[in-house]
Amino acid sequence: MPSPVLLRPLPRLLRPLRSSSGCSASAAQRLSHSVREHSRSLLQKYRSQEQYFKRKLKAAYGRFPEVSDHAVVQGRHHVYFEEGGNIYRKARGQSDQELEEVLIQSEDVVRGALQRVRLSPGERMLAATLKDPKSNMVRGLLVRLGDPPASPRVLLELSDMFSFEWASDDILLFTTMKELRCQTVHRLDLREMPLKSVPVYKEQDPEFFVEVSRTRDGTLLTLNCSSRSSSEVRLVESHMPLRCPRVVQPRLPGLVYHVEHSHRHLYILANTAPGQEYQLLRTHLSSPFMRSWVPVFTPAQGTGLKDMELCRDHCILAVRTPSGTLSLQVVPLANPTKAFALQLPPWACEFEARPSLGLDSDIFQFHLSSPVCPPSHCCYSLKEQQLFIQEDSTGVPLKEHYTTRLEAVSQDGTLVPMTVLHTASWGNLQEAPLLLHVYGAYGLDLSMGFSPEKQVLLEEGWVLAYCHVRGGGERGLGWHQAGRLQQKHKGVEDLVACVQHLFKLGVSCPTLAALTAHSAGAILAGALCNQHPHLLRAVTLQAPFVDVLGTMQDPTLPLTIEDRGEWGDPLADSQQRDNIASYSPLQNIKPQRYPSMLITAYEGDRRIPLPGLMEYVEKLTSAVQAHGVEWPPSIILDLQPGEDHFGPEDLDTSLNEVSRQLAFLYRELGLFCGGHRQRHK
Repeated sequence: MPSPVLLRPLPRLLRPLRSSSGCSASAAQRLSHSVREHSRSLLQKYRSQEQYFKRKLKAAYGRFPEVSDHAVVQGRHHVYFEEGGNIYRKARGQSDQELEEVLIQSEDVVRGALQRVRLSPGERMLAATLKDPKSNMVRGLLVRLGDPPASPRVLLELSDMFSFEWASDDILLFTTMKELRCQTVHRLDLREMPLKSVPVYKEQDPEFFVEVSRTRDGTLLTLNCSSRSSSEVRLVESHMPLRCPRVVQPRLPGLVYHVEHSHRHLYILANTAPGQEYQLLRTHLSSPFMRSWVPVFTPAQGTGLKDMELCRDHCILAVRTPSGTLSLQVVPLANPTKAFALQLPPWACEFEARPSLGLDSDIFQFHLSSPVCPPSHCCYSLKEQQLFIQEDSTGVPLKEHYTTRLEAVSQDGTLVPMTVLHTASWGNLQEAPLLLHVYGAYGLDLSMGFSPEKQVLLEEGWVLAYCHVRGGGERGLGWHQAGRLQQKHKGVEDLVACVQHLFKLGVSCPTLAALTAHSAGAILAGALCNQHPHLLRAVTLQAPFVDVLGTMQDPTLPLTIEDRGEWGDPLADSQQRDNIASYSPLQNIKPQRYPSMLITAYEGDRRIPLPGLMEYVEKLTSAVQAHGVEWPPSIILDLQPGEDHFGPEDLDTSLNEVSRQLAFLYRELGLFCGGHRQRHK
């Protein structure tokens, strides 16, 4: 399982949240029993292989017990660590000192997965959020750290806390999440008794999501209000936290921006470059409005921005180049014309910034990884202008493999990037099983972080292909714009082009090809299955969004109003309704031979309500039966308890789920465990 995200990311404009609708709840209940019983009977044929893969995956996770260090926060006097959902600390520079307990989960403390940790400026308080794996409820805990010999103790518990930052040792700003929406910022002053929170800002537009963040130097807290196509930032100065937040630039249609601060200047990433791409701008804190923004640096067209860090007198941008590789753009703020690019290793597919050492440090820390390479600790020294990479951090020898980057020509002539991982040489992949991955929504990159199960597949001779289709963010904001709203069908065309291009190059074949997708990625996967089912043998979908039309016609569902900027509003515009209906997977099922499908979903997932999903499975099963073939494909709904949209956080439960998916793929592709072929029916 991936480690919890504990460190402050770049403020997010687009979030991978998704909801779905469909038939009525009563209709879903009528369908549910037959669908579940049919799926249970089909799952029985995978049981023996499922146990085999669970043993193999346990061994793989044992080889990679930790894919990153445990450091959570660097305090003035201590370094804080997370392990097993608990937080410990030790004095800085004391490597052999015994760890002191800070937050230990017990029956008296809310149990759950640690989500986020923030330390107050003077290191007197610590705030953390934990998510209960059963109820999916997130609660915040405030811990008074105290001075020796006093021990840290929990001071307060806050319900539904989402994002939060300390303005001082006594004042915390935080948001609360209700029905998957964050629209209110609260302030808690620990100097006042009784303790109570006070609303600081209330967002009125339901399309906007609000998060609290903090600039790297700790001078400012930012209230980031963002929709799918616009943003607005408010500032709270840490030394004057009781003042009303002031706006940097009032929201404008189509204007997206993020704010950092250094030496009384704001450094702004905004989509004001040609083609509405990101560029770096600067203005004095006293004149934050857009009319005062001065361009500092503009990345090349087609560059996807991953993160920004202010480090000493430099700005470091982590980007994905148009070719698909990762790079650091180092911009000297005193002389931006001297900016230069530092190419990162070609195997690197995923970038993750590590805890900042402060604006005065000349070291930029980060992790690099790929689906089959565990995170390697990296740092770039501005003083030495040198990159240092610890490539063997796990001590586990990895099988030699290739990372090949390709481009497929889509239907309209657009070049679509792909990342392909394989162990055999390029000319020897005709008989290799192929697992394709796709997302293509919300301007988000297709996830390519390390997964031990992907390492297992690679070792067994699989080819792993990642299709970076339009609608994602791999080639900048324009890449997203080219695959949203009326252009959503472009993502389907891109996916088809990627699959066909691999076959044309001699990589695998349709009877050995499978596709996997999660959440909104299921829209493109489902559309491909409706339009070109002959290209694939099997499909696995996790928490899939398959009823775009039904969802966008029901504004009472969580996120529907917010997501109009991605899919359109079928209630207000008949053209948008017709466009959605043309690709929405549920509305385009027809009698034909579909690939076999394993659909994993969660009973309490508020982003994917069950009625629409049940209707999709029922309609797909009926279409397969109506087509009438001797050996029909398997359509299986694996419905699991729980509310988490992103899969179980418990390792054993997760291993069960992944093992089932691997067993399904092997059987449907006619593979014996170990990669050898069975005879197809």
